Amino acid sequence: MQKPQLLVPVMATPNGTLVHPAYFLLVGIPGLGPDIHFWLAFPLCFMYAMATLGNLAIVLIIRVERRLHEPMYLFLAMLSTIDLVLSSVTMPKMASLFLTGIQEIGFNVCLAQMFLIHALSAMESAVLLAMAFDRFVAICHPLRHASVLTGPTVAKIGLAALTRGFVFFFPLPFILKRLSYCQTHMVTHSFCLHQDIMKLSCSDTRVNVVYGLFIILSVMGVDSLFIGFSYILILKTVLELASQGAALKAFNTCISHLCAVLVFYVPLIGLSVVHRLGGPTSLLHVIMANIYLLLPPVVNPVVYGAKTKEIRSRVLHMFSQGGR
Repeated sequence: MQKPQLLVPVMATPNGTLVHPAYFLLVGIPGLGPDIHFWLAFPLCFMYAMATLGNLAIVLIIRVERRLHEPMYLFLAMLSTIDLVLSSVTMPKMASLFLTGIQEIGFNVCLAQMFLIHALSAMESAVLLAMAFDRFVAICHPLRHASVLTGPTVAKIGLAALTRGFVFFFPLPFILKRLSYCQTHMVTHSFCLHQDIMKLSCSDTRVNVVYGLFIILSVMGVDSLFIGFSYILILKTVLELASQGAALKAFNTCISHLCAVLVFYVPLIGLSVVHRLGGPTSLLHVIMANIYLLLPPVVNPVVYGAKTKEIRSRVLHMFSQGGR
């Protein structure tokens, strides 16, 4: 079958004709041959199955169990829903790329995937901040927890996280469409990211650079600062408790959330740093991007399932019922 024309003139502008590619080419993992890519598809499919089943189980358990309709678990259900969608946006296309070797992804499909990846990541960051606030109120102001984080308040926080992720990242596809692409069309990852698409343009990308930096700092940057500040106050309160057992019990409720924060933010910060340093995309860029997108949806259900007694007991009960 004949491939579509690679470069498609879109419209005439004062600076010349705007040219968009019909498709981009996804590289996968640079330096690895088709055979290695093929075998990597199987652990990737296993990870996708784990992410799907784990996050779906958490959402359904919290939905069914009325005693889990508390702020901490409602935020966890939001986090699992986001991870479920995020893994479905990235992993199936990656597995298809590795299994079949078909690298093409349509221009508009690539932009849609890019928007969803960045918007969902912003929503996940907001939910992690909300969970940090929940732990702060529960530990530092336990008597006010029920009155501060009511059901309607939790719903409004979830809606705010959804709206902010959509509003801040909605312009990205449009500011990428205003660029002309006449250089290489190889996207050096297994999925589409704003920084990589922007680098393929032969137009002035200053607007993209400034806006990209602005949203990273004002969304993930601000969230990470508030999460850090929340844990400083939590640690201060825990250290002031008279009983060492009470202090350990209080801080133990934060372990799962701390793991989720580290799994999300450490690769994100590393990825942002290596991208801002410029230069050609290296294997380090690709590995960090894969860790940033693929690890949280797989790890979060395992961590929360292992550390949360109510969810763990419900899962064990489901397995015991299935065994009978």
